[in-house]
Amino acid sequence: MTSVILPRLSRRSLLATGTAAAGMLAMPAILRAASAPAFTHGVQSGDAHAAGGMVWTRVDRPSRVLLEVSTTESFADPRRIAMLDALPDTDMAVKCAIDGLGADQQVFYRFTPYDLSDINSAGQPITGRFRTAPTEKRSIRFGWSGDTAGQGYGISDEGMKTYATMGQHELDFFIHSGDTIYADGVMKPEQDGIGGVWKNSVLTPEVQKVAETLDEFRGRYKYNQMDRHVQEFCAAVPFYYQWDDHEVTNNWSPGKDLSHDDRYTEKSIALLSARAGRAFHEMTPISYQPTEPGRIYRKIAYGPLLDIFMLDLRSYRAANGPGMEETAGGPATLLGDAQIAWLKDALKGSTATWKVIACDMPLGIVVWDNAKDKKGVEAVAQNDPGSPKGRELEIADLLRFIRDQKIANTVWLTADVHYTAANHYSPDRAEFQEFEPFWEFVSGPLHAGTFGPGEMDKTFGPEVRFVKAPGEGRQNLPPSEGMQFFGLVDIDAATQQMKVRLMDVGNTELWSTVLDPVRA
Repeated sequence: MTSVILPRLSRRSLLATGTAAAGMLAMPAILRAASAPAFTHGVQSGDAHAAGGMVWTRVDRPSRVLLEVSTTESFADPRRIAMLDALPDTDMAVKCAIDGLGADQQVFYRFTPYDLSDINSAGQPITGRFRTAPTEKRSIRFGWSGDTAGQGYGISDEGMKTYATMGQHELDFFIHSGDTIYADGVMKPEQDGIGGVWKNSVLTPEVQKVAETLDEFRGRYKYNQMDRHVQEFCAAVPFYYQWDDHEVTNNWSPGKDLSHDDRYTEKSIALLSARAGRAFHEMTPISYQPTEPGRIYRKIAYGPLLDIFMLDLRSYRAANGPGMEETAGGPATLLGDAQIAWLKDALKGSTATWKVIACDMPLGIVVWDNAKDKKGVEAVAQNDPGSPKGRELEIADLLRFIRDQKIANTVWLTADVHYTAANHYSPDRAEFQEFEPFWEFVSGPLHAGTFGPGEMDKTFGPEVRFVKAPGEGRQNLPPSEGMQFFGLVDIDAATQQMKVRLMDVGNTELWSTVLDPVRA
């Protein structure tokens, strides 16, 4: 994957450039509706940490975009000034890392565009907000889910309602667990299905065919950001983004064969994934890694109560297939050696009470590479209740490491399968027994077809404590059927307990549990 290198602004550099930028602000701003640049897809923030975070926006033409940051919504005390060039090579999108802010601080940010062909022509500003992570104990609330605009279900007259529902919960942040777009999902004005005719009231050329070019991949992200509920939620809540398969094409791996897929004129999965990776980094506020541009796996520290470990089960995998190889690190690679080594070190070094492992695919749910014929391995589970094989070997090694290093209070969050569930794993029920019990919570879709439930592989001893899914004969339910799901996590500062709730689009609490931390 590739990504553009973006500016990182420290307090010192911003103060140094403040006088020059203020001079530009003093220039007369001529607001002409016909000629002034305009913002096209709202704002987003992401990867909030104790000293700052990322911010993103996009304009309709080449522009110089002024970024200001304030601690007040009125911007009576702007503390940050930066000028960012929005140019065609990034499809007029800009994003910037903001550092040097105070911990646990409400931050307001504002973009103002100036037309590069007429620098005196300024467009209307746009604003957003986020809160930086704490460094002291305080209660935390965040959400997670995945799967946006899948199976041809786009923006209807009601919009993507799950985002509006989540917006009622005043989240500190939101984990989008992958399938942020459906680059392979063709949208039509109408489609028949269970529940009647689904109508997409908004369509763009990019969503009416599979994405192949860089502009078409970018267009998928822009389409989602056209939804009013998505824009409102993104303006108020920082995102921690992962990706999975549909950012490229269904179940993609290095062995994906598109030679018989007539929808694609470009058959190279390597080229498609490279274009998709660039679009993902340009069109989301994910942070960038100077030593490995395009890397998605990362740790986000959220105070003494919580560390989040964002995994990437897509970029380093070997080809999908039977998956029954007996050795790890070979053809069955899923996370890859470098990511596993990083994760082990990061978990071992964590002093946070809770360690949330945000995994873009489930561990024990069987996900077929060829769902129609139930063949091939797409995720972790091998559909074999015996000892670990194939991709399960990497997970078995990791679970053994967590046990041996006495790393307490790990919780796995995932999406991908388009239903919601609470799965408890225990060595008492497992063929492989070298691990401590743990929970995996599943949510999604946010706005896509609902499927499931999936079969469970018993290798790691999962027990389904709760599940809500359409069931046989009712697969691919449209969002209008109400089976759209997200999860909520509350960590109480006083008790350090974690409460997990599984929710639906109607804001109904379907199931919940309270987890007591193991104290050192």
